[in-house]
Amino acid sequence: MGSDMERDDEEEEESVSEILRDRFRLSTISIAEAEGKKNGMQISEPIVACVSDLAFKYAQQLAKDLELFAQHAGRKSVNMEDVILSAHRNDHLAASLRSISNELKAKEPQSERKRKKNTRKEDKSNADVHYIADP
Repeated sequence: MGSDMERDDEEEEESVSEILRDRFRLSTISIAEAEGKKNGMQISEPIVACVSDLAFKYAQQLAKDLELFAQHAGRKSVNMEDVILSAHRNDHLAASLRSISNELKAKEPQSERKRKKNTRKEDKSNADVHYIADP
């Protein structure tokens, strides 16, 4: 009987995953078509589908990487440092993400900043982050 419940959970998870994938693809296709129209270009359907699939696969891999970075730091949730770390091979992107992070921190109400206290482990993990430029 337990295996029936496990199978139902797997099917439900698969269904949710398919819905997310389809919505992601539709959004990607919509963006590609809008950008093409804005630039006076028409993009063929096979190209749009290919770009959509690549973007989805990239997003899946990024999500897995972010989860691993958080786990490695001893956390259960992903934070901005994980996202910035994921861009370490792209200096321009990493700098843009750091800038966005700083802007978000600046907009955060003072009372929120005071309430959020990092544990010693989180403080240590943030202090130990070193960015190494690729040669």
